[in-house]
Amino acid sequence: MTLSQLLKGSALSALAVTLSFTALPAEEAEAAELLPAANVAAESQALAQDRRSERRAARQSNRGTRQANRQQRRSTRQANRQETRQQTRQESRPQRRQARQENRQQRRSARRDNRRAQADSPQSRRTQEVRPTQRRTERRTARNVETRRNGNRATARNNNRAANNANINRVRGEARANNRAGRRDNRFENRANRRDNRAENRANRRDNRFENRADRRADRRADRRADRRADRRADRRDSYRQGRRDGYRDSRRAGRRDGYRNGSRHAGNRGYYGRKHKRWDRHGWRKSSRYNWYNHRRYNRSIFSLGRYYSPYRYHNYNRFNIGFRLDSLFFGSRYWINDPWQYRLPNVYGPYRWVRYYDDVALVNIYSGEVVDVIHNFFW
Repeated sequence: MTLSQLLKGSALSALAVTLSFTALPAEEAEAAELLPAANVAAESQALAQDRRSERRAARQSNRGTRQANRQQRRSTRQANRQETRQQTRQESRPQRRQARQENRQQRRSARRDNRRAQADSPQSRRTQEVRPTQRRTERRTARNVETRRNGNRATARNNNRAANNANINRVRGEARANNRAGRRDNRFENRANRRDNRAENRANRRDNRFENRADRRADRRADRRADRRADRRADRRDSYRQGRRDGYRDSRRAGRRDGYRNGSRHAGNRGYYGRKHKRWDRHGWRKSSRYNWYNHRRYNRSIFSLGRYYSPYRYHNYNRFNIGFRLDSLFFGSRYWINDPWQYRLPNVYGPYRWVRYYDDVALVNIYSGEVVDVIHNFFW
């Protein structure tokens, strides 16, 4: 809505108002006077808002143009500055070089003139004559100072060397004394250790002697017993063959007769077990948990450590045997019997059977025939 349209609308509204005043009566004229005032106020507000919006748009457009102008001016200034700098640099380089060279030449010439003027003056001549003497004295004083310094240095070095040597000798003496004391202590300790070792070795030798004596005695006794048994058996065999045991036959017959009379066949011979004894069952006892000797040995290792095995023969070596093997009578003598089988979780024996130790094995032997009925290898440690 422009200003011309607004004026046209206001003129038409004024004509309408005048016509209405003429047409309406007096009472209605008062009410009609209030209507154009309200319309005028509304129109004036609309005009004010339009003017504000136009001003805002003009301001924004002016701001954009100003910013664009500023950027253009800045870019042009920078470009001009760079061009002027380059031009001034290119033009001023040779001029600067020339100015520097001229300044250098002027300085050199001024120095030369000053030197010549000083050389021509009488004071310079006197100084030239005095300079050699001064130089000599300065040199002498410098030499004296150097000699003094060197002397002081030499004395300081000698003092330091003496102090170092004294410290070294002191430390060495202390180390030697400590080493001597340590060697003495070690000697006394070694002597005491040697004495203790000698005493222990003596005690061990004594124990070994006693053990060896006991072993030799046991071996001798066993050999004697074996020889006696062998001799007795040979004598009995020979006497039986020669017919010298008639009395023995008679007593044996009498004992049998008494046994038959009392209802027992072998009552007269108490040491006779009979040939129809129960056969040993080597599988049944192994199945029972009571005779679990393996676990018992694992928790009681000291019981199964019986020491060295002494063979009845001097140069006999270990021979591994199985069930059915027949042993010599000396290997299942009473000295090799295991009197308490339950201590090793072995079953009790009956009749002619005995548990016998053979090296580290244990064997169940029929002491009448020498037959091995049962055997456990590596039973002892």
